[in-house]
Amino acid sequence: MSDPGPETELEIVHLLRALTVELGAHSARFAQRNGMHPTDVRALITLMDAARAGEALTAGHLGTALGLNSAGTTALVDRLERAGHVRRARDERDRRRVTVEVDERAVALGWSHFGPLIARAVELLSGYDARERAAIKGFLTGMREAAGADGGEPHHNGPR
Repeated sequence: MSDPGPETELEIVHLLRALTVELGAHSARFAQRNGMHPTDVRALITLMDAARAGEALTAGHLGTALGLNSAGTTALVDRLERAGHVRRARDERDRRRVTVEVDERAVALGWSHFGPLIARAVELLSGYDARERAAIKGFLTGMREAAGADGGEPHHNGPR
């Protein structure tokens, strides 16, 4: 099997960039249709991902994850709470600690918009074998880590 070369690799990178733009637009449509700011959607996703991982987030941890200052985080949580999307809850183990939880109604609202897209992704992934899915997961995990580190250091001299 021959090496596909940098053109094929760049084609995949460009497809990933195009997918990122489309996913951002999809998320923005959800936000607009539901009277939300795009940061509200990012906050809900962050909170749901944390819950799925078995982690409870305080407002401070949420703000850090979103790159918000304390005042911005308070305004965000207040806005989401007023809209019925989240609630503040006392931590079961440390009653002094207040966490932010996503309300079930917000989850249902999200599924009504994102569910068909998620179903399509699952359908597409089912066409790959376990080894291919592991490669896809590895690539996406590596890209997420790279993006989280502001893309890391460039490995070339100039734009491509």
